[in-house]
Amino acid sequence: MFIWFHKLASPPYFYKFAGRLSPWLAWLSLLVIIAGLYGGLWLAPPDYQQGDGFRIMYVHVPNAWMSLLVYTVMAMAAAIGLIWRMKLAHAVSAAAAPLGASFTFLALVTGSLWGKPMWGTYWVWDARLTSELILLFLYLGYMVLNRAFDDRRTGDRASAILALVGMVNIPIIHYSVKWWNTLHQGPTVFFGPRADIPPSMYIPLFIMVAGFMLYFAAFILKRLQVEILQRERNTAWVRELAEKS
Repeated sequence: MFIWFHKLASPPYFYKFAGRLSPWLAWLSLLVIIAGLYGGLWLAPPDYQQGDGFRIMYVHVPNAWMSLLVYTVMAMAAAIGLIWRMKLAHAVSAAAAPLGASFTFLALVTGSLWGKPMWGTYWVWDARLTSELILLFLYLGYMVLNRAFDDRRTGDRASAILALVGMVNIPIIHYSVKWWNTLHQGPTVFFGPRADIPPSMYIPLFIMVAGFMLYFAAFILKRLQVEILQRERNTAWVRELAEKS
């Protein structure tokens, strides 16, 4: 097992591994997301207050959860790259950033669409919304900083430090509805006698979250392949690969 993990740190080995695994994950994510959408849009009953308007939850919540998860993955990879100077770890962080920014942007957009009928406005400077917007700026700042230097190693180190500093915002987003009096609803209880929503509503939600996670896994592998080729373009194995293709 240790030898296998050691091989994964090798760019040529990981490139081939990602190419084999990503199509399977992509198809699986598509099937899971279709199942989640079917359960959420057709099988789940209307909410007693919001009616069918609550169904945007099945897109909004997975995007919001993924925005936090992807940034955490990005920061962890950045830390590994800084501490152990693993080139592939910096590549993981760089490949994750655009995906995380997309999830965050969609979370903000769908949250605004959901907020209009609930709050009467698309946007308020609520603690949860504002901290999520800051997260989007952190993603964008990471991507700009990573490409701002001619020396790739300098860009990796500078953006990795920003990613680690930005981790302060993750617990703020998560606990903002507890720490401050906000318009955003509080934490949802899924299980037990005090559950806020029934299983017919939250099971499709969990399926959607699983589908989004599989989607992220599939497409970060594809982005990693591109990132590896860019970083290793002057190596012999990349030249051999180009000659074969």
